Amino acid sequence: MDSASLYGELLSLMPGRVQANEPLNRHTSWQIGGPADLFVEPAGRRELQTAVFFAREWGIPLTVIGYGTNLLVSDRGVRGIVVKIGPKLGRITVRGTELVAEAGARLARVTAAAFRAGLSGFAFSAGIPGAVGGAVVMNAGAFGHSIGEVVRNVLILSSDGNFSDKTREEMGFSYRSSILQREPAIVVEASFTLQDGAPEQIRREMKECLDRRKQLHPLALPNAGSVFKNPHGHSAGQLIEASGLKGLTIGGARISLKHANFIVNQGTATARDVALLIDRTVLTVRERFGIELQPEVKFIGDW
Repeated sequence: MDSASLYGELLSLMPGRVQANEPLNRHTSWQIGGPADLFVEPAGRRELQTAVFFAREWGIPLTVIGYGTNLLVSDRGVRGIVVKIGPKLGRITVRGTELVAEAGARLARVTAAAFRAGLSGFAFSAGIPGAVGGAVVMNAGAFGHSIGEVVRNVLILSSDGNFSDKTREEMGFSYRSSILQREPAIVVEASFTLQDGAPEQIRREMKECLDRRKQLHPLALPNAGSVFKNPHGHSAGQLIEASGLKGLTIGGARISLKHANFIVNQGTATARDVALLIDRTVLTVRERFGIELQPEVKFIGDW
């Protein structure tokens, strides 16, 4: 079946929620990325499952994104179907000290919901961009804490279209990693075990995290957060700065003068510009310190 026919068939299954040749720079925090052949934003779990079945039936590549806060999308775009898990899969509920959030719930909303419920344990995520799904897959964190510490269970959708649960132990959380980076599946929902807390203490912790982010991070320009994982016993930002790379510019991309582990889009950056900066940084730090930096951002698309 040709691309036009695939588009028509998928559109008939999810009217109004399928786009052809959708520019992905509209869906990434770097504001970079070429078009998706087919772009879908499901209205619920069954439509998400329908997209998975459709891709499997026709042998089409399926790429799942959230709010694109940790992605470098190729200038050539992404072949096949790109599914965006957004606010239509963003329900949040609180049951005692358990908070349950769908994959499309932004972390800012989850943090606020925990605060309103008087629950502590999630304040460290204040200011972390993105949503629950990507945060669980990446075991996102900040200031010595990570999502995996508070996860209880994760509802996933496999590539064959089946829903199942994984416990925290089964998720295999480690630094900026989970089993879902080695055994791909789609996060649908996660439950978090929190604790009763004093509202003023929670508010203070949230404010401290937000203030540190404003002080340390270049929030004024489009970026994707930390580009590299911190090597054991080292700070990636300090290694990059000590290598004399702070401020290095290629095309429209620049290593931030405020924090060297950030690459900012100065307005005209392409994915190639960012990729070249990443390659230059890896090579220079390796030559200078003998340490191999590992990207934290994910490369997707037709490279």
